[in-house]
Amino acid sequence: MTDITKSTEIIRSALQGTKPQVAIVLGSGLGPLVEAVENPTTLSYEALPGFPRPSVEGHSGSLTLGQINGVDVLVFQGRSHYYENGNASGMLTVIEVIRALECPQLILTNAAGSLNKDAGPGSLMLITDHINYSGLSPLIGARGNDRFVDLTDAYDPAIRKRLKQTAREQHLTLHEGVYMWFSGPNFETPAEIRAAGILGADAVGMSTVPEVILARRAGIPTAALSIITNYGAGMSDTALTHEQTMRNAKIAADNLIKLIRCYLEDLGNTHD
Repeated sequence: MTDITKSTEIIRSALQGTKPQVAIVLGSGLGPLVEAVENPTTLSYEALPGFPRPSVEGHSGSLTLGQINGVDVLVFQGRSHYYENGNASGMLTVIEVIRALECPQLILTNAAGSLNKDAGPGSLMLITDHINYSGLSPLIGARGNDRFVDLTDAYDPAIRKRLKQTAREQHLTLHEGVYMWFSGPNFETPAEIRAAGILGADAVGMSTVPEVILARRAGIPTAALSIITNYGAGMSDTALTHEQTMRNAKIAADNLIKLIRCYLEDLGNTHD
């Protein structure tokens, strides 16, 4: 029995017949979203074979099952980053379990640095596309023709449209832009930030892109939201630190939680 099968069975047993409608992966500092889950059941990643063991502050390494505004959700608190172990496919089991559970959509969140002066720390950005600056792929070494994944509209247009509509209805400013993935863990240089801007990036970060590639191969409609925690290197006099990331993530977390809660409420009303 594979890790994917084992973890799927453990989670399915905990779900007790409910069918999750949305899976959410939380980025750095976004753990408070778990507090919005009603009737929660929490499973440690350590109890789920093949799940990552996060080593980054703000990633607790747990899965919470329950409801948000009546919609059954899977909330993954913590992810694997390439810089932790040199493995771009660290979220493979998580994504494949979401597929095995037949969860119809995935929302990824992250903390990112902004290249847009209008989208400062504390802002929200909806990712429209990405640039894989690292050149890495979680599908390197995979077999079969499905490894040749079409990444056109990898960030699902229908989910993005609904998130934008929800933001407008709630009077939340939701910027849009292209996310560039750097491997980390060091922050980017000012020269790299200038290059990223020339290439068309609006934000930079160290996650999310591998999960999008894996989800695209798995056929899971996916959207991604960035909390802007800082300006890119060289754009301000403030030194870049993970503590700054965590501090500014808290500023935007309330707006992100409001956006996701209202999005799910609208989704639940549509399905009623």
